[in-house]
Amino acid sequence: MKLYMETYGCSANQADGEMMLGLLKESGFNIVDSPKNSDVNIINTCIVKTPTHNRMIYRIKKLTELKKPLIVAGCMPKVERKVIEKINTKASLIGPDSIEKIVDVVKKTMPGHKIVFLKDLRKPKICFPRVRKNPVVDIVEIASGCLGNCSFCQVKLAKGKLFSYPIDLIVKEIEESLKEGCGEIWITSQDCGCWGFDFNSNLSELLNRICKIKGKFFIRVGMMNPNCIKNIFDDIIDSYKSEKIFKFLHLPVQSGSDTILKKMNRLYTVNEFKKMIKKFKKQFPLSTISTDIIVGFPEETKKDFQMTVDLIKEIKPDVVNISKFSPRPGTEAVKMEQLPVKTINKRSKNLMKIVKDIQLKQNKKWIGWEGDVLVNEVKKTNLIGRNFAYKSVVLKEGKISEFKRVSIGSVSHTSLFEK
Repeated sequence: MKLYMETYGCSANQADGEMMLGLLKESGFNIVDSPKNSDVNIINTCIVKTPTHNRMIYRIKKLTELKKPLIVAGCMPKVERKVIEKINTKASLIGPDSIEKIVDVVKKTMPGHKIVFLKDLRKPKICFPRVRKNPVVDIVEIASGCLGNCSFCQVKLAKGKLFSYPIDLIVKEIEESLKEGCGEIWITSQDCGCWGFDFNSNLSELLNRICKIKGKFFIRVGMMNPNCIKNIFDDIIDSYKSEKIFKFLHLPVQSGSDTILKKMNRLYTVNEFKKMIKKFKKQFPLSTISTDIIVGFPEETKKDFQMTVDLIKEIKPDVVNISKFSPRPGTEAVKMEQLPVKTINKRSKNLMKIVKDIQLKQNKKWIGWEGDVLVNEVKKTNLIGRNFAYKSVVLKEGKISEFKRVSIGSVSHTSLFEK
């Protein structure tokens, strides 16, 4: 039987998609690259932002028009079941915590039955067979859920409280992926920073254990919320000293205003965030700093926004994920006074320009650098590698999964270019 799947959203969702495809392929399904050529279609959804949510609705409608059995997986069935069923009453639904049931759901859906499996199984989603999007990268989900209660976040409603996976299983997953040819390990979850807090451990302990695994590989540590790591940040930095960990820090600040951070229920201050960034840069001068900003959060004043701009100019991050605020159903932020869309768009445009200028200046520091990169992907006609700071390096030649010695001759605001 032929099966098609499309996956959206975060790296944890990408990992779920790879594992679901792995389980289905192991059960004898033939994976095809078009929903028109399949016997059953699956869409693995994301609802983190309104534009993405709208994209999900559009794709569910388009897949429904094909009049084939449809399964909607991911966060959307858990939080917005009625929205899906309004479009397709017959679609089967499976939640993000139930992916191990995908084979059973598909087999029962194909004859025309509607299956709903939205239970929280609370089992580690790890050590499953995979169909990897990138054969070089192993996306390792280390936990599900989080300890936060951000006033803007709908994902918490889908994934619930923190459930950390055991170290031994995580290590086993990585060891197996290295045998299969992976050279880049992505440690991911809704919030990597709180891993282990539910059984008296922490991320530093996990990273130290992973770094003891034999072999040459790089670890990319995923997003860590500042409130979770502010008390263990010195230990995190010690772990980062390993040559196996990319000097890449993803610390989302969301706003440069403490007033807005309180409304967001983020549980840290701008000053605490700045101290962590400065400490990391002092230890690793050549590194990549990534952060997230929400522009136009309810009641954000001109002064609040200017404080965000000033913060970005001060810390000079290499990557800034800018999101225009949009209220998500079921969150506290929906009840707050919203800003005009025109204001949000103007602020976002201004910040994007500032960020782009900073990124170019930051990348110019790498001109003349020489070192090893891991060749890890092909983008259109370009071969891409990553250096020790997870900088994207456009290569002239090379082979996927090899480590190559390069020298940087020029840069753009997004990439470094081999000389």
